Amino acid sequence: MRDYYSILGVAEDASAAEIKRAFREKAKKTHPDSAGRSGGEEAMRRLLAAYKTLLDSERREAYDRACRRFAQNARFDYREFLKDQNDSESMAKLVFFDLLHFEEEEAVAVWDERGGSDFPLRDYLDREDWMDCAFILAEELEKRGRFHEALGLLTAIVREERQKPYFRHFMGEVESVLKDLVRLKLKTAVDGPAYAEALRSLIGLGFPPADEARWMRSLSETLLRMGEKEAAGEVLKEALKSDPRLPHTALLRRSLNV
Repeated sequence: MRDYYSILGVAEDASAAEIKRAFREKAKKTHPDSAGRSGGEEAMRRLLAAYKTLLDSERREAYDRACRRFAQNARFDYREFLKDQNDSESMAKLVFFDLLHFEEEEAVAVWDERGGSDFPLRDYLDREDWMDCAFILAEELEKRGRFHEALGLLTAIVREERQKPYFRHFMGEVESVLKDLVRLKLKTAVDGPAYAEALRSLIGLGFPPADEARWMRSLSETLLRMGEKEAAGEVLKEALKSDPRLPHTALLRRSLNV
């Protein structure tokens, strides 16, 4: 497992206050501006991962549970054992295991070999493990410019969270990653139809009406650029129903006669 307690330098029964204090002290020494860009960025990433997990009581409990489970396998090479099995369940567990041990390249490679987005990780992992695995994997795919695959994982997490909370207040970060992915990265990385599909995937996920209205406005603009004027008009109407005061729509309304 990622030894988050050792990374922060705290005991396994450390309080939230002790975790926060340890993080502040470590961050001062680890930040890229202080530690040097060559090693500081990676060290800071690991420090943040440890801090976010241990500060959230439910994620910390899930982490401790996984640690205990992996510790039971310490007498033999658990990773090699999973590789030798070569069945889908073992490969799903291997992806999660590698992600937890900072073996990101290996994890993504196994995921790809099993079909990537078509590999149903959630069929082989416990619900909480799947959600953790999917989020870490989405981050890794995003780093590699594989935005559409990351989007699929993140939207699946949000749908699952809406049904039964697990991430709870950490969900704010998941949602932020998802929004930035669509707004800042996919928009310039894919063509019109793919971006329209990405925007549609956000609508109906339970975000605030103002957010959905903005996405529908972007969808309307995208459809208009694609020459689908009628569809663009219908989407804009729905956006204005959701938020009658939606800004930056005057030119779009004139173009669509809405």
